[in-house]
Amino acid sequence: MNLICKHCETSKVNRPRGLCWGCYYTPGVKDMYPSTSKYARRGVGNFSGNAPVAHLPTAHPPGTPEKMAVLEERAKNRQALWHPLDAQYPGDPRPLEVLQAQGELLAA
Repeated sequence: MNLICKHCETSKVNRPRGLCWGCYYTPGVKDMYPSTSKYARRGVGNFSGNAPVAHLPTAHPPGTPEKMAVLEERAKNRQALWHPLDAQYPGDPRPLEVLQAQGELLAA
């Protein structure tokens, strides 16, 4: 089976990402095609080090789709995933107190 380069569609594939030698080493072309390696980094990533804490906690309890969306947004913004005042159980009043106080400050 002879595979043809995804970019130029003329040469045989002999480099990763389904590219020929010339296209793979042409600046910018390799970045246009995602890695096909099972070891490639995918998603928003994981990073080490100190990250700033999110500005506001979330009142969504752990495991809910809403909480997962908040965690994903924090990861995209390279913030710490966990805020010290995030809800730890359904009905946790701590984040609501902070959010209400923040709303009072914004309303004033």
